[in-house]
Amino acid sequence: MRQSFAWWSFTYGRDVEPKAVLRDAAKAGARGVEMLPEALWPLARDCGLSVVTVTGHTLEKGFNNPARHSALRDEVRRNIDMAAAGGAEAVIVFAGSREEAGNDDDAAIAACVEGLAPVIAHAEQAGVQLLLELLNSKVDHPGHHCDHTAFGAEIARRAGSPTLKLLYDGYHMQLMEGDLIRTIKANFDLIGHIHTAGAPGRRDLDDRQEINWHGIAGTLRHLGYSRWVGHEFIPREDPIAALRHAILQFDPNA
Repeated sequence: MRQSFAWWSFTYGRDVEPKAVLRDAAKAGARGVEMLPEALWPLARDCGLSVVTVTGHTLEKGFNNPARHSALRDEVRRNIDMAAAGGAEAVIVFAGSREEAGNDDDAAIAACVEGLAPVIAHAEQAGVQLLLELLNSKVDHPGHHCDHTAFGAEIARRAGSPTLKLLYDGYHMQLMEGDLIRTIKANFDLIGHIHTAGAPGRRDLDDRQEINWHGIAGTLRHLGYSRWVGHEFIPREDPIAALRHAILQFDPNA
């Protein structure tokens, strides 16, 4: 497993010096950084970090609404091209809000599959991974359509391409459905990326939250998971110390 951290969450509410954060994160054992502003990509690489994920579009307005397909395809294609040109590995896409498409899950899934098809083809040609993110609709993203693993998994299965995988966010799915280890096992072939955070609260991976990340890490090792684990929590105190602790949950030898 390769481990990364989300730029937005580790710098949230903090006055930071980018070079120091990137350098210290690499020293703490991180091998990549996610959702990093493009202007900082060269600096990340100078610090030995891969640029892992790019956000493809606004998460509230997604592929569940056919009326948005044309504009979304153009936007995501541009971000795929940016990722390919700059060496970023993956672009994150979203189903969108129920306000955009209503409550018919079957229609929303079909719309996502149809809307994503040409984007998947573009990403495949560019050598970029697409990641459909699972988000909670209970706390952080009210009304989000892709709020259960089964919804995202059906889109990925119907799309039928290894270029589209699920971004399985354990924090979001703990809030919505729990049963994380069994769900990961059942959908392992569809998972292309994992995000961590403590639940509830989206804080450190410590004993003040309810997810057994150490146990999940063991399951992933047993399954032979070799993709990215991205830490997307908001540290309570020193972000680098919190990142180092999180990395140790997944790699005791880090």
